[in-house]
Amino acid sequence: MKLSPRLAALSGAAAAGLIAAGTAAAVQAAPPSPVPDAAQARALAARSASALVASRPAYLHASADEAFVQKQVISSEGTQYVAYDRTYKGLPVTGGDFVLATDAGGNLKYASVAQQQAIGNLATTPKQTSAAAEKTARAQLKTVTAVEGTNLVVYTLGAKPALAWESTVRGTNADGPSRLTVDVDALTGEVLRTQEHVMRGTGTGAWNGPSPLTLNTTLSGSTYSMKDPSLTNLSCQDAATNTTFTGSDDVWGNGTATNKETGCVDALFGAQTEHKMLSAWLGRNGADGNGGYWPLRVGLNDQNAYYDGTQVQIGKNTAGGWIGSLDVVAHEIGHGIDDHTPGGISGSGTQEFVADTFGAATEWYANEPSTYDAPDFLVGEKINLVGSGPIRNMYNPSALGDPNCYSSSIPTTEVHAAAGPGNHWFYLLAMGSNPTNGQPTSTTCNGSTVTGLGIQKAIKIMYNAMLLKTTSSSYLKYRTWTLQAANNLYGSTGCTEFNTVKAAWDAVSVPAQTGDPTCSGTTTPPPTGSCSGQKLANPGFESGNVSWSATSGVITTDAGQAAHGGSWKAWLDGYGTTHTDTLSQSVAIPSGCRATLTFWLHIDTAESTTTTAYDKLTVKAGSTTLATYSNLNKATGYLQKSFDISSLAGTTVSISFSGVEDSSLQTSFVVDDTAVTLS
Repeated sequence: MKLSPRLAALSGAAAAGLIAAGTAAAVQAAPPSPVPDAAQARALAARSASALVASRPAYLHASADEAFVQKQVISSEGTQYVAYDRTYKGLPVTGGDFVLATDAGGNLKYASVAQQQAIGNLATTPKQTSAAAEKTARAQLKTVTAVEGTNLVVYTLGAKPALAWESTVRGTNADGPSRLTVDVDALTGEVLRTQEHVMRGTGTGAWNGPSPLTLNTTLSGSTYSMKDPSLTNLSCQDAATNTTFTGSDDVWGNGTATNKETGCVDALFGAQTEHKMLSAWLGRNGADGNGGYWPLRVGLNDQNAYYDGTQVQIGKNTAGGWIGSLDVVAHEIGHGIDDHTPGGISGSGTQEFVADTFGAATEWYANEPSTYDAPDFLVGEKINLVGSGPIRNMYNPSALGDPNCYSSSIPTTEVHAAAGPGNHWFYLLAMGSNPTNGQPTSTTCNGSTVTGLGIQKAIKIMYNAMLLKTTSSSYLKYRTWTLQAANNLYGSTGCTEFNTVKAAWDAVSVPAQTGDPTCSGTTTPPPTGSCSGQKLANPGFESGNVSWSATSGVITTDAGQAAHGGSWKAWLDGYGTTHTDTLSQSVAIPSGCRATLTFWLHIDTAESTTTTAYDKLTVKAGSTTLATYSNLNKATGYLQKSFDISSLAGTTVSISFSGVEDSSLQTSFVVDDTAVTLS
């Protein structure tokens, strides 16, 4: 019996620690059950992500003084997106955010990380005062009406980490209203970054139809108001007073474009239509992800419209008509969606094309007749905003003076012009270069031919890429994220969507990146069951010492360590003398399948060092070392580990664990609830 020599190697304090670990493990002993719904999938993803983050994998570039704050988990088409913020010595880290994408079983599919270097040992005492930094922030605007606050942060979006003061100021700049976040180096006073929150659109069609349009409004007593009864904060107001339009009946507007109430009919209808599209096509609950929106305010005295994080302002065309049409409203709310997905508002010239995709998708979802705001890929085609027709063209941006193709100058180009390559990419992804549905042909930058996927698949891929977004967003990152989104959504059944995303980016000259994923799917759906299910035999060891090859005593019910689930587990080492234990099983991975190895691991040790790895566990798939753990990785309870082994598809591979212990002080490596899952 192995219990005695293992316990004999422990000191009294270490034995007490072992009992505590066993108790903690018993509390979470049941392995995760099949996940029947999105809520349980989100909960499982949150738990699995917490365990993974606690192990501080190398790709997080985490220093000792960094901590992580889990945010909302978003479900989309079977993938769970778990977003995190980061702190350093208690300070928020601007650029420290990341997203972990998991499958329904909580297994990691992809990690999107903004921070690319460890902060290390950074001093957190500023040399610049907050007042000096605030003065610098104010100087970035033409006029300032308010300062929302100034806080000390760690800034990691530059060449090296820096301590910074971060202020948000309101006022005006050369283009009009502004709400600007400014990061100022707390040592030198240099402006590190400015982030504009006023996302300005440019108008489109002013009227929707056919009439009468159906609006969801609110009745209170005998008074109706243009306030959605079920969506938080969604109302339409007079911008002059910020008051919601009300009336004694539920009939609104008079059909005249210069009438504010009519403008609100169009605006509220556009927002409510986009809400339906978000739900039906993307499974998203409202613009903010929680059923919430922002007030729509008609009356801006400008040929413009904008979103600023608190409201959507609707302006007018040169004829005085309010421009609350489908694609104007959906574009501005698209900025809000961008703002309320991981990483916040997209940067480096991508923000306007991101919002344009939501305007186009809402038009196509509504599918209005040609006399109204019919589905197309023009922005501003119905009302002559400034007397020159549409203001953006997605299938041929150069027709309106915007670039069709990406170049290194795009990130610093004026943001609306910089939308050209992204809009061109989205059109090619949705419609292709030579559509057969009556939409225009679109010339590619490399002379290639692209076959589109349809608007619904295109916006799904775009949205799922946004769920991988971090504060480091750019055209180059969106290429990688949309490729990964196509894999997450469709990779298990083939590579058509992935290849189309890639071809569309190539067609607008956005170059391949070293972080781009590859497609491991098949060109046609595999036979039922060939790329699905869990393939290890006796994965939780509950059948005893069968199906696995192991050294004596490894597969055990020994009470000295609790199982993660059931009674059996694999306990390697734990003797406190020179010893080696092994555990292995061969498994066939069919060609074309995605394969993920997962297992739960508890490490208990009597070693007190925090610097030397005396005892080690090596995990391999075939000859490939997946991970090495040691006494330095000790933890109370079990942590789940996950590895993508899809590169071994088409082979029979040995999954092996090898624990090596030195001559003194025990370390126990306890493995349970293993799986090789195919998809």
